[in-house]
Amino acid sequence: MAEPKTTRNDGDVPAFLAAVADPKRRADAEAACALMAEATGAEPVMWGSAIIGFGAYHYRYASGRSGDWPAVGMSPRKQALTLYISAGFDGYPELLDRLGPHSTGKSCLYLKRLADVDHEVLKALVAAGFRHLDGQTLTTEQQ
Repeated sequence: MAEPKTTRNDGDVPAFLAAVADPKRRADAEAACALMAEATGAEPVMWGSAIIGFGAYHYRYASGRSGDWPAVGMSPRKQALTLYISAGFDGYPELLDRLGPHSTGKSCLYLKRLADVDHEVLKALVAAGFRHLDGQTLTTEQQ
């Protein structure tokens, strides 16, 4: 079975953030990283070459495949600042309603500009997602 490409590593988070080409996206990424560190109480860690993660959980599928993934994370993508709330958003509709302009995928929160959203609501959403998964082991039956 192939090993996952995105794994926790000893990459330099400040250097990764400093290398973001667009100055506005870089500033948003640095601010989001600080916000997430405060919300989780966890140190930012590189996962793969482009994701900054906070905490971790272990997953195990019925097929036998297993691995680790950040409880919450972020990446300064070209189109949007992407926050990964691995627990998903089903339990947080009231927070999403109050957040401000955003879009979501299954466990991705896309923000065009950090200044457009309510930082306290974002912090609460990150903290809730982190508490839900950090240190957990999920099996196929729990997902």
